[in-house]
Amino acid sequence: MADYLVIVESPAKAKTIERYLGKKYKVKASIGHVRDLPRSQMGIDTENNYEPKYITIRGKGPVLQELKTAAKKVKKIYLAADPDREGEAIAWHLANALNIDTNSDCRVVFNEITKEAILESFKHPRPIDMDLVDAQQARRILDRLVGYNISPILWKKVKKGLSAGRVQSVALRLIIDRENEIKNFEPEEYWSIEGQFEKGKKQFEANFYGTADEKIKLTNEQQVKEILSKLGEAFTVENVVKKERKRNAAPAFTTSSLQQEAARKLNFRAKKTMMLAQQLYEGIEINKKEGAVGLITYMRTDSTRISEAAKADALNYIETKYGQNYVATEEKKTKKQTNSQDAHEAIRPTSVMRSPEELKAILSRDQLRLYRLIWERFIASQMAPAVLDTVTVDLDNAGIRFRANGSHVKFPGFMKLYIEGTDDQTEEATKLLPEMEVGDEVKTLDILPKQHFTQPPPRFSEARLVKTLEELGIGRPSTYAPTLDTIQKRGYVQLDAKRFVPTELGEIVHQATLEFFPEIINIEFTAKMEQDLDAVEEGIKRWVEIIDEFYRDFEPRVKHADEVMEKIEIKDEPAGEDCENCGNPMVYKLGRYGKFMACSNFPDCRNTKAIMKPIGVKCPSCKEGEIVERKSKTKRLFYGCNTYPECEFVSWDKPISRPCPKCSALLVEKKLKKGVQIQCTNSDCDYEEAPSE
Repeated sequence: MADYLVIVESPAKAKTIERYLGKKYKVKASIGHVRDLPRSQMGIDTENNYEPKYITIRGKGPVLQELKTAAKKVKKIYLAADPDREGEAIAWHLANALNIDTNSDCRVVFNEITKEAILESFKHPRPIDMDLVDAQQARRILDRLVGYNISPILWKKVKKGLSAGRVQSVALRLIIDRENEIKNFEPEEYWSIEGQFEKGKKQFEANFYGTADEKIKLTNEQQVKEILSKLGEAFTVENVVKKERKRNAAPAFTTSSLQQEAARKLNFRAKKTMMLAQQLYEGIEINKKEGAVGLITYMRTDSTRISEAAKADALNYIETKYGQNYVATEEKKTKKQTNSQDAHEAIRPTSVMRSPEELKAILSRDQLRLYRLIWERFIASQMAPAVLDTVTVDLDNAGIRFRANGSHVKFPGFMKLYIEGTDDQTEEATKLLPEMEVGDEVKTLDILPKQHFTQPPPRFSEARLVKTLEELGIGRPSTYAPTLDTIQKRGYVQLDAKRFVPTELGEIVHQATLEFFPEIINIEFTAKMEQDLDAVEEGIKRWVEIIDEFYRDFEPRVKHADEVMEKIEIKDEPAGEDCENCGNPMVYKLGRYGKFMACSNFPDCRNTKAIMKPIGVKCPSCKEGEIVERKSKTKRLFYGCNTYPECEFVSWDKPISRPCPKCSALLVEKKLKKGVQIQCTNSDCDYEEAPSE
């Protein structure tokens, strides 16, 4: 008979922890929350200090009963949910359901599921932290007040099944604002002049800089011609600057940086990254002797802090594997973000000695790829900086200056193991320049003027959107993946070439929210609300005051919107063809995943089919039709004129709405191995834009 009952969230975690604690402990799982606000009603008493009405979650009755039965047979109960606000709230709900004194030492927290960490945590149980509970409760109530007040209005005025929320509304706004920026973008012309030179049989490249006095921006062809007309035969070395530059490693992962890097390097969606990280945290069966072991620390964190013990293990590993000169000798100072809770450590392996190679036969392919990323990033974060020798050479010709930059890795440091990814994939290349001294003459091989045009800002990828939300102070580590998932499930956005594009439905919902609830999509307001929730966690503010301050202004807005907002009728547009089943006209309808074709004789005829999606580009061939997305018999996407067979224009590459700035011909998006590149379709025109991710 066990003396103690330990309640965790996950069955996988329960199995691992029970083995560590021994026979006196029985470990059971609550499988997440056991109580929550009711789904069928608001569940918030706005007349009585916003008192929440909690009920047992449907389907959790048997789980709760099993926990109550087990609780009667033990001397003491420990609540060991995750070490964050959500986990603290789960522990509080369990304490209430099982009649546990929240002021007793019933709460146990640990940042990693290893034997040492578990045993140590049970030496230091504590009472439930009500500040953490209140912060979670405030967020839950706030989101419920927003969602359950605005969503019914959207249902009534726009379409059933819609929803609005604080963080998702801001995320949608960012995507729509970016789309508008792209639509309104006007390319600006600029030029560059590239020079190919030779010194001592070594060739190198230098680009036009300006004069000795100033850097000059080239904006038109006439300006370029004037400069070229002034150039003489000889270029001489005017200035040589040699420097040694250090490059520091990126810190160990936070939730946000893990999601971003997994997207860049592994092509993982945020949801997939968090699912795999959860598996690695809760425990993987290593061998019969060790059993299931947690391989990484807790994966929801905004801190880059590392424990001294983990740091010492990493430094010992680096010295053994790479040598003393690869060990970081200076304490790394990481800038703590103003909105960071810094509740627990960064994401790291629980043991540096479990290398990815050792786990190859144990982990699934994707688990291994994510573990390798976390392991290498952590080890690299404790390695010495890379040392780069850089050189800048200025070449002079008739007072006109060209500049060449070169570098090479003098000491690789952390770069021997890991280099952080970037959103634009412009990792600096190593370029060696020949030895040159002031006064040397270099041989000119070629001078190439090039015309360029400024590019619109890129659409948001998941990684870029997560980074932007974090920088703006919107949401927290646990909210990024669910937010991105929600706006896609609601049909507000779609992914096109792994970039977010707002749908017509998303535009309608955003416009309605903007007009009647501007504070919900106000970035500063939402960021301040996050800060207020942090203040509740720190015991500085009371949660009721924060909710009341918000609701006093929000409630009249809800009433006003309900009375004044006009019904937005999403009319069924004629599709221009008849139903093949009954002969009645087909119409376009707006569904959860965008527009589709349906028979106007519904419900008597339920014929539906996908439509050829217009992309907003006039047909370059017939000048009258619209380019639409179509699919071949093998389901391959291509683009053609909607007047087919009258017009037979087709393209495997996606046409875009703006013409070539050089010759006015059609521009298309050419898919490359990494990203896309905009190119002109005119075979006599060489216009192309830099590839985007």
